[in-house]
Amino acid sequence: MANPVGDMAFSVVAVADLLAADRRRVVSLCTRAFGRSFAGLFALVPPDSTHLLARLDGRLVGHACWMTRWLQPGDLPPLRTAYVDAVAIAPDLQGHGLGSDLIARLNHELAGFEIGGLSTSRVTFYQRLGWQPWRGPTAVRTAGGLEPSSDDTIMILRTPQSPPLDLDGPLSIEWRAGSVW
Repeated sequence: MANPVGDMAFSVVAVADLLAADRRRVVSLCTRAFGRSFAGLFALVPPDSTHLLARLDGRLVGHACWMTRWLQPGDLPPLRTAYVDAVAIAPDLQGHGLGSDLIARLNHELAGFEIGGLSTSRVTFYQRLGWQPWRGPTAVRTAGGLEPSSDDTIMILRTPQSPPLDLDGPLSIEWRAGSVW
């Protein structure tokens, strides 16, 4: 069934190739969608981040970005992870399936990674799109060792490269400034 508001056109852009006007549009979109300032977004995303832009009739209506991070499930070596952030749909278009379309395309783009990861309060939304909540304890890897992490809900996306995973086991991530998860 076609989306009632139309078909989105997607583009995948490395942060270094993201035009200044599109950076401003992304910040504006995320600020409106989350109801808080995203002015510092591009100071926080690393130089290897990639952005998925969704346009409807030329208007930027959706965004997601991912960066390479290293999730370590249990005793496995750290996995090359597409860590997802700043997933947003224009508020006036939410509830029409555009978010689902955006995540379906995102899932496709992440297939070359060993795993996808994100932190969210919208568990059921991501679950129905193939993401799984991590049920085990989570921690942050620091120079001083493992530190238990907050009560963030962490979700993972299995990809064709994913090893067998125990979702009830421990999961750690490297430390980063700002929001660790």
